[in-house]
Order: sequence, then C-alpha cells, then structure tokens
Amino acid sequence: MKHRIGFNALSRTTSERTALKRNMVTSLFRYERIETTKAKALEVRKMAEKMITRAKVDNVHNRRMIARDIKDEAVLDKLFKEIAPLNAERNGGYTRVLKTGYRLGDAAEMVILELVEKTAKKDAKAEKKEAKAKAKADKESK
Repeated sequence: MKHRIGFNALSRTTSERTALKRNMVTSLFRYERIETTKAKALEVRKMAEKMITRAKVDNVHNRRMIARDIKDEAVLDKLFKEIAPLNAERNGGYTRVLKTGYRLGDAAEMVILELVEKTAKKDAKAEKKEAKAKAKADKESK
C-alpha cells in the first residue's frame, strides 16, 4: 500500500530534492517558462503555486517565508512586484504544463512548465526602435 506518500522523491535524497526544486522554481520565476520532465514539473508546480498565492500579500513575513527557498533577491522582487499582481484575481492555477514529447536519450516524457499570466516583455526589435527614436528626438532638441 502507498499510504502517506504525498510526493515524488525523484530518486534523490532530501537535500538533493530540496535544492533541485528551489533551483527550478527560481528559474521558473526568472524566465517564466522552463522545459523539464513531467515528474519534476509536477513537483515544482506545487511549490510555485503556493509561493504565488503567498506573494499576493506583500508583507515582511511572506517575503521571509519565500526567501527561504528563493535566494536570488531580483527574482524574489520580481515575484512580489510583477508576477503576483498579475494573478491577484486568479484563485489558483497560475501555471500550465504543456506536453512536448519524449526525450531521445531515455524516452522520459518532456513538458514545458510556464506561468499562465506572463509579464509583458518587449522584444529586442521594439527596444532598438524606441532607443533610435529617443536618440533622434534628443538630437533634434539640441
């Protein structure tokens, strides 16, 4: 029987598993989408969903609780100031898992884990265009 087994050990020791999940959730919040195996994605998803729910209320206690797992200050700040406000009206389901197929080496099922609400990022072309326009306006004003 499988009583009281509420998580996937991922064939790792506790410290290895903790480090893996911390690194993957940090990468998820930094890049807003990661590609990994299905088993890892489902474990990271649990952790990420709880963090986003806690980050909706920006106070010292919540920041410290999440900072135990996210060591990067920039990512922590992004979570509280950009990601959580986008999901303020949403009652869960902040991430989605998209199947991509199987890995060639070992036929592990691969998925993309991504945030449903993404922060608006400008692409490189738009940034260059704005920089050119600003430079031209500065040149004309002189």
